[in-house]
This record gives sequence, structure tokens and C-alpha cells, in this order.
Amino acid sequence: MAARKKQKAYLRFNLNGEVIEVAFAPHKTLLEALREDLALTGTKHGCELGECGVCTVLLDGLPVLSCLTLGLDVEGRDVMTIEGMANGAELHPLQDTFADLGAAQCGYCTPGFLLTAKELLEKNPHPTREEIKDALAGNLCRCTGYIKIYEAVELAAARMRGEPAEAPREAIYGCP
Repeated sequence: MAARKKQKAYLRFNLNGEVIEVAFAPHKTLLEALREDLALTGTKHGCELGECGVCTVLLDGLPVLSCLTLGLDVEGRDVMTIEGMANGAELHPLQDTFADLGAAQCGYCTPGFLLTAKELLEKNPHPTREEIKDALAGNLCRCTGYIKIYEAVELAAARMRGEPAEAPREAIYGCP
């Protein structure tokens, strides 16, 4: 029996601010290509059904589920993963506030929340708590009660607007 010829897709796209060329099997999802072929493991495997949001990346600035996005669909487009969110050694304000407030517990869902929140704050620098909840509704966390996540997004929004903002004592210590 003759060996089947392996096919590869050759793509060129902008990944975390850098134009790259990569080859991978054309049937792979963006999630698989990022993790397996580009060694960017910050994007997590979750349900792989589009239900949990842990695989969220930004595609042309919008949150998408990389488990449901065919890798071929990113040709010529902009992809941002959690690895591209910081500016060198300087964390994004959302990353800082998630750390400051303990919004990330096990951390598995955190990249999806951070990228989704980043897009929210770029389009709406003054979101209400309800708008934050709506924006993050597709991201599931099994560890937190979501309150610290919402507070971290609110604090980051204030800091990004240039307002002097500190975390309330109860957000850090859990008591008034």
C-alpha cells in the first residue's frame, strides 16, 4: 500500500504583531496550529465545542474561539494570543489588575478572559458592570465567583483612562 502524501497548508499572517509564515495540516483548527505548530501554549484547550471560551484569541481585533476557527481562515489576517498582550516586559493593565486582585485562580481560563476584556475596553473605555458581564458571558471559570474578574476589568478600565485607581481593600482582602 502506497504511503499517503502528506499535505501542508502554507500561510502568512500577522501573529502578535509580527508577520509569520507557517506550514501545517490544512484540517487543523487555529487552536491546534497555535499550540502544536507555533508552540504558543497560552491559548488553552477547553471543551473544543465553543462553549467555554478558554481558547479565545483576537482575530482582526475581535474575540473568536480558536477551537472553532479553521487555521486556514487566518491567512493575511491579524491574530493576537495571550503571548502578545504584554508590551515586552510591561504587562497590559488588565494583566496587572487580574494579578493584583486575584482574579486568576488556577489561571486556565484567564487568557480567554483577558483577551475578551481587552477588546471590550478598546471599544468601550467606560463599561458598566452589566456591559462587562455581557462581554465576558462566553468565558467560563470553574474556580471563581466572577466578582474579582469584573472588579479587575473595572480597575483596569479606570487605569487605562488615566484615572488614579486603586483596588478597594475588600477586593484584595475580602473584608470591608
